[in-house]
Amino acid sequence: MFSQLSDKLQDIFKDLRGHGTISESNIDNALRLVRLALLEGDVDFQVAKKFIARVKEKALGEAVLRSVTPGQQIVKIFHEELTALLGGEAAPLNLNKPGRILIVGLNGSGKTTSSAKLARLLKNQGHAPALIGCDLQRPAAIEQLATLGKQIDVPVYTPDPNEKNVERAAAAALEWQDRQGAHIDIFDTAGRQEIDERLIAELKSLRDFLQPQEILLVVDAATGQQAVSVATHFHDALQITGIILTKLDGDARGGAALSMRDVTQCPIKFAGVGEKLDQFELFVPNRLAGRILGMGDVVGLVEKAAEAVDEEEAARLERKLRSASFDFNDFLAQFKMMRKMGPLENILGMLPGMSNVQSLSVDEKQLKRTEAIVLSMTSEERARPDILNARRRQRIARGSGSTVTEVNNLLRRFDQMRRMMKSAGKMKKMMAQMARMRN
Repeated sequence: MFSQLSDKLQDIFKDLRGHGTISESNIDNALRLVRLALLEGDVDFQVAKKFIARVKEKALGEAVLRSVTPGQQIVKIFHEELTALLGGEAAPLNLNKPGRILIVGLNGSGKTTSSAKLARLLKNQGHAPALIGCDLQRPAAIEQLATLGKQIDVPVYTPDPNEKNVERAAAAALEWQDRQGAHIDIFDTAGRQEIDERLIAELKSLRDFLQPQEILLVVDAATGQQAVSVATHFHDALQITGIILTKLDGDARGGAALSMRDVTQCPIKFAGVGEKLDQFELFVPNRLAGRILGMGDVVGLVEKAAEAVDEEEAARLERKLRSASFDFNDFLAQFKMMRKMGPLENILGMLPGMSNVQSLSVDEKQLKRTEAIVLSMTSEERARPDILNARRRQRIARGSGSTVTEVNNLLRRFDQMRRMMKSAGKMKKMMAQMARMRN
């Protein structure tokens, strides 16, 4: 996410921090590079121009130029302005009764999946959502919504296959909803390959009938400047209340996210950061600004860990590590626990200073091979790695589609880790004994 833009900005600011004193010439040169990085990152030209002007005005202030760490001060200004550009504060959903959310957008932007992801998020927050299929143009969209609803255990309304009137379908859905006990209705609507009068007329009719509290536009971030144009057209026609940006994990540039708020004056409320239903985040501008600038997002990382990691299981694994009784069953449990937090490269990007460290990039294929090797072991072998003789290692290599060398390398690293933890445990005991002797 934003890797291309982030890497360039961090290189610029690294150079800026290296100057003991900063002149107007230093600032002009740095901001020229920043402007180029923003434009190459697909940020709207006018947005980039106004942004640079605001940063420059503050950066040339006497308090900055004469400060002890002028480079750091300018990075701080940049972070504040970037946060403001992205919307300032996170924008909450309006969930007042009757709690209706209209999801709109073009075909292929991720409307149906985003509807289900939002329903899952609201359910985890203690709400009672329902999904309502209003895409009468594509039966496959209704089927997809029903399938996703089953996966997250949320009720789904599927209209009559012969129904062609979207208002009648919505009216029938509201009658159905009364019997479900749901408090929030998420309406997944029809899209088109491009915006046309027929689509807008249908959405306006549905909006006027439902009077929704939220109209959320789903936009594919990877389409760059086209995404900004789509958002502008939808907002002009429907007065959207917020934006859901999808495929942020696949957009190395990120310009759409930086331009969207400024051009439409509508808040970005959520971001899709992966294909899985749990890869959906509240859009928090200051955290995202920190990640772009390499400052990390420790709060976001803690929240992900709290959601994904079972505390009792984590404590059990820690005890086993400290006692050096950690085996491959525990290794697998720890591996799955980390996987729940999402792609490991995203996790690294949330650690301060780690987002553009090339040597820490994660080879997903290697991780899958490692997991396959462990899964190819019997339960006894996972519990007692010492019994893994040459014949067993050959069988594991064949079963996991890897080489014996790869199996041997994993076993060697695992043994080193166990010995290191055992030494750490002995050192801790020795220090405790010395402390008692001094007392």
